[in-house]
Amino acid sequence: MRPLIALSSVLLFGCASAASPDADGFVPLFNGKDFTGWARVNCAHETFRVEGGIIISTGKPTGVMRTERMYENYVIELDWKHMKERGNAGLFIHSGAVPVRGQPFTKGHEIQVLDGDSPDGTWTGHGDVFSIHGATFEPDRPHPKGWMRCLPSEKRANPVGQWNHYRVVVNNGSVKLEVNGKEVSGGTKCNPRKGYICLESEGSECHFRNIRIKELPSTNATAEETGEADQGFKSLYTGLDFRGWNTESAKPGTWNAKDWVFEGAAAAEMIWSEKEYKNFDLLFDWRSPKGRASFQLKGNFAIHLAEGKPNEWHRVHITVKKGQSTVVDNDTTLVQDQAKALLGIPGPIGLQPFGDRVQFANVFVKELD
Repeated sequence: MRPLIALSSVLLFGCASAASPDADGFVPLFNGKDFTGWARVNCAHETFRVEGGIIISTGKPTGVMRTERMYENYVIELDWKHMKERGNAGLFIHSGAVPVRGQPFTKGHEIQVLDGDSPDGTWTGHGDVFSIHGATFEPDRPHPKGWMRCLPSEKRANPVGQWNHYRVVVNNGSVKLEVNGKEVSGGTKCNPRKGYICLESEGSECHFRNIRIKELPSTNATAEETGEADQGFKSLYTGLDFRGWNTESAKPGTWNAKDWVFEGAAAAEMIWSEKEYKNFDLLFDWRSPKGRASFQLKGNFAIHLAEGKPNEWHRVHITVKKGQSTVVDNDTTLVQDQAKALLGIPGPIGLQPFGDRVQFANVFVKELD
């Protein structure tokens, strides 16, 4: 089913601290007071907060906060503890700037921060290291199911309510994890091997403290070995609610926030961004259970899309700049056209499903000159 794009002439879009290194060569990666050097990616402002020198993650919504700059080779240390049994969180390395299509997480490698083990032994809460969302690496020990995941050699994590200490050595594509003073897992041949460092929110409260880093000499990671860089995109969805959107015209229950995804019913009215945009890049992911849907985006611009497979996530990238409009769907350019009516006219961005229930995720915008 070919995507159909329609243009109209009516507005339808209506770091590390600068502190000196200590005797061991470390500097704080978290200053104990605020999130200087960190960037919120796809979570509400209250998802991560600072109290008494501790980063507290509520676990809701599912998502990440990352460093403002990339790191290649380094040693990072931190303490963490869960406040609820079976709690889940994580430390990401080699990360890209924004989540991958149809997921709340970025491409990279995860250092598991989890309480409890799986019944079948395929994952543990004691120090797993694994690749996610397109990243690759070679585990130090083969996984029982052949996954790119290294299970720890022994269980060293403390139970809920007690602090644990992680020391992670990242160097030239290798990663080694020490849990409470002893190396238990790791891998080599990481790709990417340079990127952002992230803290993960996933379902329950987790605390982090004493985050510090010692950088090691570069081994010249190539562009192909480096995570996707920050392009200046800002999230338009909190993961909790519709703050930043005007939903007054929508009937109750037709739009629902569902963690990192939000959903519009088949007959849902359009919702509009509270802020107006003139020249911008817009990213969003969408899928429909019946394999078809259409939307409108306010800004003198209408777009109608249909997908080929039911429940297949699509990433749409729309650029509106000085009368030029471009629409890219899953890396395929669908339209690149002049739309003079767009020139210099600001307006809010609107989303609306037609004919079928639609899920949206990863809505990001970047304002252009």
